[in-house]
Amino acid sequence: MPLPGAFVTATLDSQPLSNSPSVVVLAGGTGGAKLARGMLDVVGGDRLTVIANTGDDIEIYGAHVSPDPDLVSFWLADRIDARGWGLDGDTFHVMDALRDLGEEIWFNLGDRDLAMGIQRAGVISAGGRLTEAHIALTARLGLEARVLPMSDQPVRTRVLTDGHWWPLQEFLIQARGRGEISDVLFAGADAASATPEALAAIQAADVIVVGPSNPVISIGPILAIKELRAALDASPAPVVAVSPLVGGQVLKGPTAAFLRWAGVSASAAGVAELYGELIDGIISDEKVSGSPSLTTNVLMDTAQQRRQLARQTLDFAASLTDRPA
Repeated sequence: MPLPGAFVTATLDSQPLSNSPSVVVLAGGTGGAKLARGMLDVVGGDRLTVIANTGDDIEIYGAHVSPDPDLVSFWLADRIDARGWGLDGDTFHVMDALRDLGEEIWFNLGDRDLAMGIQRAGVISAGGRLTEAHIALTARLGLEARVLPMSDQPVRTRVLTDGHWWPLQEFLIQARGRGEISDVLFAGADAASATPEALAAIQAADVIVVGPSNPVISIGPILAIKELRAALDASPAPVVAVSPLVGGQVLKGPTAAFLRWAGVSASAAGVAELYGELIDGIISDEKVSGSPSLTTNVLMDTAQQRRQLARQTLDFAASLTDRPA
């Protein structure tokens, strides 16, 4: 599907351009959230949908916590805390009180973050959908862009290391992501269906971007939902991946270990190989042979860098629509 030509000559200001394409970003952790924030500046909230991984979700403290959808939402609302997770300025009085009562607190959650999770759990226990609960919460954050859970049914990522199956949050926090990974399981993915909202967003998309999140544990659960993967494969929109590696290095988390488990190198070429026929091209800061690619700076420490990468991503996607079949 052709993209508006205005993006080829766009200036690097923070105002969304007219005639913006409809963009869907698949996102998990911080990299995907940062790129989504750049896209928000470029295309505007009414043209942006993020389909977020819920394989990290956890029920704890009487709350349903959705770390990745919430992380993306906090970034889009400019409410992300300086530590890189949670709401800015949040307090931790409940966690402190639980510790005083003798509880072992391994999953630290701010008070307002906890309140959101409790409300989300209440909606679900009353028969509501996870999507409905999250849309209501993002509306309270003032978001126009949509952040959609990948499914309303539970899908939980499990990691096998040193003979022990870990729920993902426990592996990342309690085990500190250490140990050689023997297996990864997306429990519930076979039975999970895509939401009508996610399918409609994919069908209406002019561009689909696989964000620079961990390809195995952040993007993998999304692609494990057969209905979602089929919709992505059937979409006429160009699908562009952005590599999560910067300067050949992983900025955060055990991405390299998961790529080794998946049997590919910890490189942009390895990421492209892993995504295979899903993507039409890849963006990275290293040369990738064998598939359409754009070599550019993928570091997103500043708002200008995030906007620039978002614009380059759209321009690259537009160039792919002009390629011969």
